[in-house]
Amino acid sequence: MTMQRRTFLSLSAAGLGLGLLGTGQALATISPQGAPTTPFAVGVRQYNWMRGNRRITTYVYYPAKGTPGGAPVTNAPVADGVFPVAQYTHGSGASPQGALSHIRPMAAAGFIVPAPHFRASIGDTYNGNLGRDVSEAITRTLALNTANDPLRGHINTRAGVGVYGYSMGGMTTHSLLTIAPDPRITAAVPIACVDMGNPAPSVKAKVLFIHGDRDQLCPYSSARQAFRELPRPKAFLTFRGGDHSNYFGDSRARNTFVDWMRWGLYADTVARDRLRSDASSSTTTWEAQL
Repeated sequence: MTMQRRTFLSLSAAGLGLGLLGTGQALATISPQGAPTTPFAVGVRQYNWMRGNRRITTYVYYPAKGTPGGAPVTNAPVADGVFPVAQYTHGSGASPQGALSHIRPMAAAGFIVPAPHFRASIGDTYNGNLGRDVSEAITRTLALNTANDPLRGHINTRAGVGVYGYSMGGMTTHSLLTIAPDPRITAAVPIACVDMGNPAPSVKAKVLFIHGDRDQLCPYSSARQAFRELPRPKAFLTFRGGDHSNYFGDSRARNTFVDWMRWGLYADTVARDRLRSDASSSTTTWEAQL
């Protein structure tokens, strides 16, 4: 990978508010495609995993029984159903708890969301270590489906896996399609990322990029290069005038990446057909090659 691809970062994600899907019934109804159409409450469980000598403390968020809305409930009972995995990676210096506006809507929509808490440097993204850590977290999460664990029998291990993340997490997400490929990935959303390398032929994923075109930390031009290099299906949501973080909790971004995962992991064509309206506004540009 050439140095032109690299923009080394040092940042802390701002503490931003929760993005809510709204209220609904405690048990979600199911669309014809098998995707829930009303939101769940959200639970969270902590797992202390290792990859060799690398600690991967992971908070697994999941659809839970109870009233939708509000903060995730630790060790809440798992909702009835079987749910695909959409893994999230936070930004540098941040945490899963600081990224709940990205995580909670995904879990409420019917996804199991493993979110490791990384205290690593940007260098660990460029050398592929964070990507490999994420792959380990995915492996451990999928294994819970047959373990002595409350998530046993609730994980869809055949739908493929989604990955998404912001800033350093967006770079890590893109690394899983390039320098640290994971062929289990079928849907990906790098948010505010830089290009991490050439696409790996072993990964066949639907990829959505989200970026501000005035981002001074992760150059927009680098994300555009990454977009050009990938085969379709792919899409790009641009926040015109957006910097690195001012759209972090924006409902247009949130609705778009949730529907992208619904399409990618539930084969929900209704969600696919909503993407343009999710993303479109007077200050955004939506491009799709589906």
